[in-house]
Amino acid sequence: MRCSRLTCVVNNQDLPGAMAVDVWLVIRQRLDELGLEQKDLARAARVTESYISQLLARKRAPPAPNRTDIYPKMERFLKLPAGDLARLAELQRKEELQRALGAEPAPLLRDVRDVILRKCDPATVGHVRAIFEKQPFGELERLVTQKLVDVVKRVVQQELDHEHWLRVVAQLAGRGIEEMRVTALEFLDTDLVHLSAEHGTAFLDPLIASWDIDLTTFALDVVLDARAAAQPVRRFEFVEREPGRPDLEPGLKEFLGDRALSGTVTPDELEFLKRLQFRGRRPTAVYYYRELQNLRDPLHFRTPPGAEG
Repeated sequence: MRCSRLTCVVNNQDLPGAMAVDVWLVIRQRLDELGLEQKDLARAARVTESYISQLLARKRAPPAPNRTDIYPKMERFLKLPAGDLARLAELQRKEELQRALGAEPAPLLRDVRDVILRKCDPATVGHVRAIFEKQPFGELERLVTQKLVDVVKRVVQQELDHEHWLRVVAQLAGRGIEEMRVTALEFLDTDLVHLSAEHGTAFLDPLIASWDIDLTTFALDVVLDARAAAQPVRRFEFVEREPGRPDLEPGLKEFLGDRALSGTVTPDELEFLKRLQFRGRRPTAVYYYRELQNLRDPLHFRTPPGAEG
């Protein structure tokens, strides 16, 4: 039985001399065959018509199949074999990457540096800014930016299919829901050197409440907006730990995962809770909540002599 041009190319991708078909050319031809328009495809894929237009005009690279759900939606709408568009897009991405190998990527972090520095703790930002300016796109700037992007990407990946979350983030960023979803798919597909000002204003700015770094140990604390993240506080550090000792108590992880219990915890309070040690019985999430309230209650602490007034 003869196969379609698209299916043959996808199945024979490893054969010598096999030529990849432009995925957007396939989609354009299929739209013409079915008498459909770009706006119909945009509606089926749950993205904006402008996004589809830019894709079909090759102004945007094919998004990575493992970072988006756009291809299955397109395949169902265009009545194409499941998985073919995704595999073809992956082939096209590999070819474009091979053509680009050897070129020195130009760092684009200048576009998002202002957002990152604005979110930095006021006591630290002066030192961090000086290092950033002395070593543009140096080790510290790459470390901080990568960690902030990783944290935000994890939240976006987990919540993207939740309509309420998307609406909240769209309101925080001052954008429409469909526009925000398109930007989210692009953000998940980007890497460190291709960050843009749009990624900064759409996600880093509204989702990151603040961050701080210890320039001696490089311990990094990230506080996310509690309206958009189930676990608003994250910490990254390079420390020596005792063998077999867990990074976080299961009860503390559960506490941090419950926004109703941990939504207002500060980095200093979290550090205190992490230092608590137990033998035998393991504490629950409620224990950590009560410990937090005890820590905040002024009746539980004495004022040092001479510190009054």
